[in-house]
Amino acid sequence: MTIEVSQVQQFLTYLSHEKRYSKHTRLAYEKDLTDFMKFANSNSLAQWSTIQSQNVRGFVATLNRAGQSPKTIQRKLSSLRSFYAYLMRESLVEINPVEGIRAPKAGKKLPNVLDVDQVHGLLTVAPEDILSIRDLAMLELFYGCGLRLSELTGLDVKDIDFNQTMVRTIGKGGKTRQIPLGKFAVKAINNWLKVRDQWVVYGQTALFLSQRGNRIANRTVQARLKHWGDKTGLGTSLHPHQLRHSFASHLLESSGDIRAVQELLGHANLSTTQIYTHLDFQHLAQVYDKAHPRAKKKTAG
Repeated sequence: MTIEVSQVQQFLTYLSHEKRYSKHTRLAYEKDLTDFMKFANSNSLAQWSTIQSQNVRGFVATLNRAGQSPKTIQRKLSSLRSFYAYLMRESLVEINPVEGIRAPKAGKKLPNVLDVDQVHGLLTVAPEDILSIRDLAMLELFYGCGLRLSELTGLDVKDIDFNQTMVRTIGKGGKTRQIPLGKFAVKAINNWLKVRDQWVVYGQTALFLSQRGNRIANRTVQARLKHWGDKTGLGTSLHPHQLRHSFASHLLESSGDIRAVQELLGHANLSTTQIYTHLDFQHLAQVYDKAHPRAKKKTAG
């Protein structure tokens, strides 16, 4: 079965004859509603009265993945919302499932995600000297723990707990969090600590050092990552946020657990994690509908 077209035609006639909308505006409404009908038919949604909010969010997710801009998605939602307002006025449906649903906000421009093969190529380069041993340890912490640049350069040796295989870091707002260390990160850090004394200035507590023996500077880390991106042929100017972003995206793809990713990244708000990780909008909607006590409309009983 396919969704009813007659009600859409009635609505379009209403726009032309009663609302006196221009032909151009009417065609825009028609296109938006046609796009939703295609989505509905592909998901076996046969009646306007049975469509629920999660179906509309699924539509938004489809548009989002197809690269539609937030402005375009919002316009399509507005058209669909107006159509449902008309259906309610005509007593053809009881609820407007579009109410309260908004297009995803235009997020900050984020670095491209490295795929798993690219990361593997970056992290399996055999270190040849102290400099590359240090760099590999930094790369493993960036990707393995999702650290911010300032968090990595702020680490002291004592922040690495080999017994618990955890790293303790201080993030934004002075908030402390502990992040598990994977076996590759543990190995890389151990290799670095074996040679760190060759550079260290007396009394220096920093985990990562410059060649002069002082705490490594942010700009030095950025330069070294760019060096490794160029050397391994990534085709992109590698920088810390790209590795942090890749960490979050790969973990989310594998686990689907946005709360865990939020905690590991040190985000205070879930919305920040959603934007930062390019979270699949449909997955978030499914999690919400499944878990939140007010997400689903209660059935009459």
